[in-house]
Amino acid sequence: MREIQASQFMTKTNRLVILRHGESDFNIENKFCGWHDAPLSEFGVQEALTVAIPALVQSELEFDVVYSSVLSRSRQTAELILSKLNCAYVPIKEDWRLCERHYGNLTGCRKRVVADRYGEEQVQAWRRGYDCVPPPIDEKNRYFYTICSNPIFDDVPRGEFPLAESLHMCVDRVKPVWKEVRREVFQGTRVLMCVHGTVARALVQHIEGISNEAIEKVNIPNCVPRVYEFDLKTGGLVGAAINLGDQEYIRRKTAQVAAIGD
Repeated sequence: MREIQASQFMTKTNRLVILRHGESDFNIENKFCGWHDAPLSEFGVQEALTVAIPALVQSELEFDVVYSSVLSRSRQTAELILSKLNCAYVPIKEDWRLCERHYGNLTGCRKRVVADRYGEEQVQAWRRGYDCVPPPIDEKNRYFYTICSNPIFDDVPRGEFPLAESLHMCVDRVKPVWKEVRREVFQGTRVLMCVHGTVARALVQHIEGISNEAIEKVNIPNCVPRVYEFDLKTGGLVGAAINLGDQEYIRRKTAQVAAIGD
């Protein structure tokens, strides 16, 4: 009888899931949030329960570890998902480097109000421009002390606490975490990343290798699982990313994210 090699039964691919957290109170109010620790809104909780979880269940996805930022909207989304998937035992790795991009002195401001003052072109440059940095947050901003004194940021090294960030700066900040996650994925670990909109875009650029100009046009809707499949032998992607869920809903929500709003 022909000898059967064990390698024939080894998984040849592995999947990584990236998911933007449910809508926060600031998302509902159309405010720049960044490093302010805004909790999930009631609607954001329902997004996790009715959008993310059914899509993950239908696709029969399971996880060995979840990555989140130290911000509560990221962690809470991860906890909701694990609880409803009956795998609350799965560890959550929190990392400050997965925090949303810091929007500087725009933090707490309604996007429409800022657009009316500075113009829509400037606001879109602050929101989507690769190297455009918003004005740094200062002591006059009502959220300055709340953010700077928040103990969830105690692990941020001295000299690395940002006062404002561009998309490019966020991409660079996320890169070391992505390298760690990539190693885990290629070792067969099933990873879910519950992160923020700009962080998800940064990961998309690292994974897909798209240009700086192209990533400016990428928009990530809340609670829609984005699935990547990797060939464990070559390290390459198997096909394109797949967004799980109702495609018309995803298109509508993606357009809402792209717009400045009211």
